[in-house]
Amino acid sequence: MQYRSDKYGNPLSILGFGCMRFQQKLGKIDFAEAEREIMEAYRSGVNYFDTAYIYPGSEALIGEIFEKNGIRQQVKIATKLPHYLIKSAAAMDKLFAEELRRLRTDYVDYYLMHMLNDVDTWQRLRELGIEDWLKEKKESGAIRQVGFSYHGNTEAFCKLVDAYDWDFCQIQYNYLDEHSQAGRKGLQYAHAKGLPVIIMEPLRGGKLVNLLPEEAKRIIADFTPKRSPADWAFRWLWDQPEVTVVLSGMNTVEMVRENVQTASAVAVGEMDEAQQQMLRQVVSAINAKMKVGCTGCGYCMPCPRGVDIPGTFAALNRYHTESKFAGLKEYVMCTTLRTNSATASNCIGCGKCEKHCPQGIEIRKMLKVAQKDLENTVYHVGSRVMKWFTHF
Repeated sequence: MQYRSDKYGNPLSILGFGCMRFQQKLGKIDFAEAEREIMEAYRSGVNYFDTAYIYPGSEALIGEIFEKNGIRQQVKIATKLPHYLIKSAAAMDKLFAEELRRLRTDYVDYYLMHMLNDVDTWQRLRELGIEDWLKEKKESGAIRQVGFSYHGNTEAFCKLVDAYDWDFCQIQYNYLDEHSQAGRKGLQYAHAKGLPVIIMEPLRGGKLVNLLPEEAKRIIADFTPKRSPADWAFRWLWDQPEVTVVLSGMNTVEMVRENVQTASAVAVGEMDEAQQQMLRQVVSAINAKMKVGCTGCGYCMPCPRGVDIPGTFAALNRYHTESKFAGLKEYVMCTTLRTNSATASNCIGCGKCEKHCPQGIEIRKMLKVAQKDLENTVYHVGSRVMKWFTHF
């Protein structure tokens, strides 16, 4: 494992463990499997673990695993204040105390304002006393470093960087999003201000691996040296000195081992122009067929009408990037074969989802596209047959 330093010189593993997407068993996180993955990562040198108040079961899970294995002092925990739930200073204390209980600890190493996307929101928190609250928590040692996670445009990001004496920040960044959201310009701006930058969505919710169009797969397969799509995506990030930690939502031991192997072999500036050009060709191939830029983060959920928005968009993209059959099959299985249907046609256009989408997707418009493409005659016939089959 390789390490890069935080603002105060503490070593952080360049591969961080994103604790949002663990395997499920009987509707709950599979504790035994999650423990195997986390401990494999820990033994391989990973020391940065990222969770959040709103990740179902995540804080409690890693708290229990760290306590059980006696490694709390050897790892760095990053979790987040859900400021969108905060109405008073007392609420900050209540939520933070709950997080400490879940995590079975008396301090958080890296504490983020979750999805802090504009200066106006930060100003609202300032009026509630957030700066005094953070100062008190840092002086007491309950919070070691303060940062924010961000989804938005470059201009607003740079303003946020300047709005407070942050210790670090976290952005969505990958070779597909090089010039969107905070982007390369935002990354370099934060770095120039002395802020370590944590990267989320390095694989775009798996889309730079599992849902690459065939042309993109061919470009990667034909290129030398031979590397997996995930390997290329991580190397592109670690090639940049401004990147401190790259989070990966690893949910198999094999995935942990593959990512650790990559993290142990990379170097800043190692990618030559031919490799960079190859990835630019991959981006062109992806953009040629991608219907909607959804990362599957789930911030748009729950839908008041029960629409599975991330599931619908995943099926829509698969329909256009892999095959119509694969897309329809996924759509039927993920949205239709439920006790309560979660299909795009349930949408009533209320717009609640769009207020929380980090990608700024026109969700209502794209749900209509999904309904048109996916809920066709083949879908209606197939879904009836599959419902009948599963019933019997």
